[in-house]
Amino acid sequence: MSNGDLPKTVGLFGLGLIGHAIATRLIARDVKVIGYDPSPDCRGHFERIGGQSVSEDKVWAADVIISAVFSTDQLSDLIASAPNTNAGRLISVSTCDPALMSGIAEEAATKGYTLIESPISGTSADLAAGNAILLVAGDTTIAADLAPLFKALSRAHFHVGAMGNGNRAKLAINLILGLSRAAVAEGVVFAKAIGLDPAAFLDLALESAASSKVMASKGPKIVARDFSPLGRINQCTKDAVLIHAAATEVGQGLPMLERYLELLNRSMANGEGDLDNSGVFLEIERSKPSPV
Repeated sequence: MSNGDLPKTVGLFGLGLIGHAIATRLIARDVKVIGYDPSPDCRGHFERIGGQSVSEDKVWAADVIISAVFSTDQLSDLIASAPNTNAGRLISVSTCDPALMSGIAEEAATKGYTLIESPISGTSADLAAGNAILLVAGDTTIAADLAPLFKALSRAHFHVGAMGNGNRAKLAINLILGLSRAAVAEGVVFAKAIGLDPAAFLDLALESAASSKVMASKGPKIVARDFSPLGRINQCTKDAVLIHAAATEVGQGLPMLERYLELLNRSMANGEGDLDNSGVFLEIERSKPSPV
């Protein structure tokens, strides 16, 4: 890829919302994408957009491998199962525990792979439309060589330093996003509770000083009670747990995160984990006043 071209083949582990968006963008650029996911539904969606569903071992034959698995443990397990190679390139786009990324990169290196961290800031819809950004970390030479691939997937990519820093930046951004979604949801709940029409209120709020990108993207879903997922509550819960752990490790309290995590956990307990992350609205709507 030193000639600035895209790889001829990309192997993709994880064909859910993010994996599907990655495949959509690369297939549109005439890149052959081969992939694996344990879900037959995900494999079927992937094949319908032109991807080639293969067994796990065959994914590793691609020029570049992208991991879009759910968790840090799944990334580590994936690398443990990888065949040995020479000069392999593996990109992790998942939100993972930043404290473990250096060790996972070392594990990958024993198999012959350079692991590049590249978590995504944006929804799966943002990614599919080319509007997401990538937070790249790791070997600067390999990352520069992969720049054509990053450009094909995003509107911008930023190298933020050593392994772990990509996910540190992602978690800090996700903290702001999560609290912002909850604030929009709570504002709509409050407006409705005091007698305002939610749709009319949202139109007003979007023109006010409170307006934000989060409000513009999630507000209409909240008002329409359309919680078809672009990013799921279970993913946000996983990320919130990682944020809380990272903050605890350095002795930093995050009181608003703690309240948000309570809302997420109650949403999960109500079986709402697969809803869009704006679905935290439902838990706020169910809330009763607390003594001041």
